[in-house]
Order: sequence, then structure tokens, then C-alpha cells
Amino acid sequence: MSKFNINLHEAIFSLSDALDLVGVTHIHHGKRVAYMAAECGKHLGWSHQQIDNLFQAAILHDCGVSKTSVHKRLAQFAWENENEHCLLGSELLITCPLMAQLAPIVLYHHTHWSNLQNMDLPQEIKLNANCIYLVDRVDVLCLEFLVDQSNLLLGRESIRKKIMDKRGDWFCAELVDAFIDLSKSEAFWLSLENEHVNGYVSTWLAETKTMEMDFQDLRSIVRIFSYIVDAKSTFTKSHSDGVAQLARFIGSLFELSEESCEMLELAGLLHDIGKLRQPDELLDKPSKLSPEEYTHIQRHSFDTYSILKNIHGLEKISTWASQHHERVDGSGYPYHLEGGGISLEARIIAVADVFQALAQKRPYRDSMTVEEIMEILNEMVDAGKLDRKVVLCVDAHVEECFKESFVK
Repeated sequence: MSKFNINLHEAIFSLSDALDLVGVTHIHHGKRVAYMAAECGKHLGWSHQQIDNLFQAAILHDCGVSKTSVHKRLAQFAWENENEHCLLGSELLITCPLMAQLAPIVLYHHTHWSNLQNMDLPQEIKLNANCIYLVDRVDVLCLEFLVDQSNLLLGRESIRKKIMDKRGDWFCAELVDAFIDLSKSEAFWLSLENEHVNGYVSTWLAETKTMEMDFQDLRSIVRIFSYIVDAKSTFTKSHSDGVAQLARFIGSLFELSEESCEMLELAGLLHDIGKLRQPDELLDKPSKLSPEEYTHIQRHSFDTYSILKNIHGLEKISTWASQHHERVDGSGYPYHLEGGGISLEARIIAVADVFQALAQKRPYRDSMTVEEIMEILNEMVDAGKLDRKVVLCVDAHVEECFKESFVK
């Protein structure tokens, strides 16, 4: 099994960027919440490790949200079933050994302190979860000023009052007092502007180092990315897993190294992460896309690259994933690469993506048979779209490929 040198914090930062795509009007929400939470922790003299766990959980606290329709509710101060996304996020994080310690914090980040303080949990988890809840609601109250580009300083006193009104009930009194003390300064509010929040997060990243992890640990991180995008639409559910399995299998047929096959699997899992920017109704549309809608879809592979390029150690994977819509004749997107400009691995993922999509039921058609799939793949080869050698290889093992395209 291969070893990868990855900076876990870079991966978490990129996952936060992916979550930002879901909330088109609420960009950098996770980063602002992480900034405010960390400042509260520092003000209270919490340990470096507690603050680091707090920061990680805060920047990922909405990882249970994939749909734009759900994300819109996050802008409300309170709403029915608000704990659903907490549960989903917690269940997702617990599948990753390197992030499992964040799961209970995310699970309780919408639980009122009046209930949370009596639960049988470590005090650190209670405080971290409630701290995120408090500053998360602060950021929601800030939203009307940030969206309208009004002067946030004009709203600070009304925001502070709304938080004070929940002292001892929704929020721990000690946390409220820390927030009230910190938020007296103009600098606290002005630091919520995007460039300052990004700078704060960059400093956090600079203080961390890469770590050696095996394929299974890295895959568990990557799987979080793919689950979030697959959960966005019932019609793309398990698509990333299917593409990943099939791409790895095709790579093994070409006798690529074990490391390359593992990287193909990871690229398959990540290839559609840019679709988080797409509106729910576009992915669920039961008819053909209009030219305008198609241009909107065309940006998703570039958004995939934009999210992944910041994770050192995943350079090849991010490139292969971003090129899954490139075509041999140069007619693909987003780079219009052609011929030798497209690696074998990227060509494999392109074929795996088309194959799996055709094998899977979609809103505008039923799933296709093996014969129907191969007819379309061969037509695409003849038209200069897909790599002939890859498609011939698939054709020679088509029944196995069909099985690999579905989650085991």
C-alpha cells in the first residue's frame, strides 16, 4: 500500500472551499466561524490542542449540507429540523479516523447550552460545540450586512444584544461574556471581511506540516468530499464511487502501478466536487439542458481543480480529476487539451465517467444496458472524443467493467 505525504489542514481548508460553493451568497461562512471561535478560545486561555480541534470543527461544521435548498435555511437564526445537518456531518466525519474526534463537536453545534450542559460528554466537547453554535449565529446575523455590503459596524450592537439575550439558555454564559468582550473592538468586526479571514486561515495553515498517511487514511478523507457532492442529487448518488472503482479497475487492466491505480481511485472520487456550485434544480432537471445551463455546468471541472490544487501531494490527482471532460480532439472542457496533452490516467477517468453515467439512472433517462453503453462509447471514439485504446480495453472486459461501475 502506497504512502502519501499530505497536510491534513490543507485538506480541511480545501473541503471548506468546497462547502463554500454550496452557499453561493454565504461564501467563507465556515472560515469566519472558525476565526471567531478560535479568538474566543484564545480569549478564554484554552490549550493549543483544544483550539486546533475547535478550528477544524468550526471550518467543517456544515459538512452535512450539500443542497443549496438546505443551505438557504442556514441563514435563518433558527428553523425546524436544524439538527439534521449536524447528524449528517457527524456521521460523515466519524468515517475518517483522522477527523473522527471532530464528529461529536459537529453533532452538537446546534444544541442549546441549557440541554448540552447536562449531557454526559467531556466538557471540552460541550464548550467547543457551543462556541461554534454561538459564533455561527453571529455570522448569520452578520449576513445581511455582508451581502448588502453595508457597514457591519452599524449592526454590531444589535447583534451583540441578540446574543446576550440567549446567555445561559442557548449559549454558555462564559462563552457569551468572552464574545461580548472581544466584539467591543472595531477590529473584531472588520476582520470578518474576506481578505482578513483568508489571511487568518493562511496563518493557521503555515503553522502545520505534512504527515505521512497510507492510502486508506487518505481515501477516508477524500471520501468525505465525494459523499458531499453525491448527496447533492439523488440522481448522482454513488456516481463518484462508481467512477472511482471503474477507473482503478481499468488502470489495473493497463498494468499501471499500484500507486497509480490508487491515485486513479482518488481522482475518480474527487472528479465532480466542483458540482457543489451548481444549483440543485440544474442537476435534477428531467430534460435536456439549455445552452445557458450547459455553460453553467461546464465550469464544474475547473472548480474541481480550484478546490484541490491547494492540497500539496495531490497535484496529479487534481489534474486528472479536472480533465475528466477533456476530449481527444480538443473539443472538451475546461482546457481544450487534445492528443498528447491528456495523460492516460485522465483518459481513463473520462471513459469511466461516461460509462458509469450511462449505466446509472438519470432524471432524463433510464439506465442503459451494456450493449447500449458500448455503442455510445464506440461512437464517441469514432468522433474523436474518447481514447480508442481505453475503450477497446473496456470492451474486452465489459461485463467486469459494468459490475465495477456500481458500489460494492
